[in-house]
Amino acid sequence: MIASPSDTAVPGMELVRVFNNNVVLAKDDAGREMILTGRGLGFQARPGQSVDPAQIVRIFVPTDGGDPDHLAQLLGGIPPEHIALVGSALADVGLDSLTQNPALVIALADHVSFALRRIAVGMEMEYPLLAEVQNLYAEEYTSAAALLIAINARSETQLPRAEAVGLALHLVNAGFATGDLSYTYRMTDAIQQMVAVIEQTFGLDLDSGSVSIGRFVTHLRYLFVRVHQHKQLDQKCCPIGVVIRATYPREVECALRLASLLELRLGSPLTDDEVSYLALHVARVAADQA
Repeated sequence: MIASPSDTAVPGMELVRVFNNNVVLAKDDAGREMILTGRGLGFQARPGQSVDPAQIVRIFVPTDGGDPDHLAQLLGGIPPEHIALVGSALADVGLDSLTQNPALVIALADHVSFALRRIAVGMEMEYPLLAEVQNLYAEEYTSAAALLIAINARSETQLPRAEAVGLALHLVNAGFATGDLSYTYRMTDAIQQMVAVIEQTFGLDLDSGSVSIGRFVTHLRYLFVRVHQHKQLDQKCCPIGVVIRATYPREVECALRLASLLELRLGSPLTDDEVSYLALHVARVAADQA
């Protein structure tokens, strides 16, 4: 969780470790470890000392067993004002719930901080995935565009509109509980390839903005989460799966091709149940677009 000093009690906060002048690890009266950020917070500080609440800009409370040392090291390279900028911008656009995910806030702040540094030295960044992100992750892109506007409203340096793509990918990535975007990039590429396989199999020219493709992408995203978390559907001889395979033989054949593609891209084979449900969604796409 990320909070401002006013949101979390700080009396009796004791310093545990100093990571740099701006990031420290502390514990409260109940023994909870928290990562504190603030300009000069760790300057000449020593373990065991009390923390001055007036110097605290943000408080990070690791969740889901997160390693506070790892989070603190990531925070160490980000100016506190950039962390505060992202936290305030999330609140401005009604995305306060995302601040409960420290890894996401840190990733967004790191992205924004690096973008601001690039602009300062005149380095331009192009995002070739604009069309894909807008179509595949429409909800996250809309949120990211609003977040970018809020960030620019609070910053003297204006980030270009293209940065909404990078922010959107971080929002997508949040669903996979991982600190890097590699899985999200593989997922995006895999979705494009899977849609192309369906087009080739059924001789279709699919509309990426259609409702049927939207439903298909939503199914794939939840499938990727299950694969990533090793929680695939696997009921063994599921009656529904038997019916699907008997009713849609051509769609099942296509789904098996898609499953092989996913195994190559994600490193995990799909269960029979997942292939059956994938075939059902392929059938819906083919029927709607035919």
